[in-house]
Amino acid sequence: MKRKKITYWIATGWLALGMTSTGIVQLMKEPGEVKPILEMGYPSYVLTLLGVWKILGSVAVLAPGLPLLKEWAYAGFFFTMTGAIFSHIAVGHGVGEILPASLILVLTVISWLCRPPGRRLSGPSGGAIMPA
Repeated sequence: MKRKKITYWIATGWLALGMTSTGIVQLMKEPGEVKPILEMGYPSYVLTLLGVWKILGSVAVLAPGLPLLKEWAYAGFFFTMTGAIFSHIAVGHGVGEILPASLILVLTVISWLCRPPGRRLSGPSGGAIMPA
């Protein structure tokens, strides 16, 4: 149990750092962020949306309590990173562009799987809320 908690905090810390730092860079519309977004066919204003949600998601994942908000943040991270991976692949970007999103996706899954009971939704399935 202690190893799982340590794994959770390491993965979650790196996840929050990665999402926050890329969120800030996207909000600043650094040229290194704008070019790939445009190459993938997205408008540059998408960077503002991504940046804001990444930072807010990081806060949600790190904050105590708020298990439903955490689930939404994890889902958002998962969808954002899988979308980034597939977008890079679709336009023929190389491993150098695909690897960062893949790493953050792995951190998202590890953090979600290892989260302590107090950071999970509770329900009849032991973690997921099932409809009645």
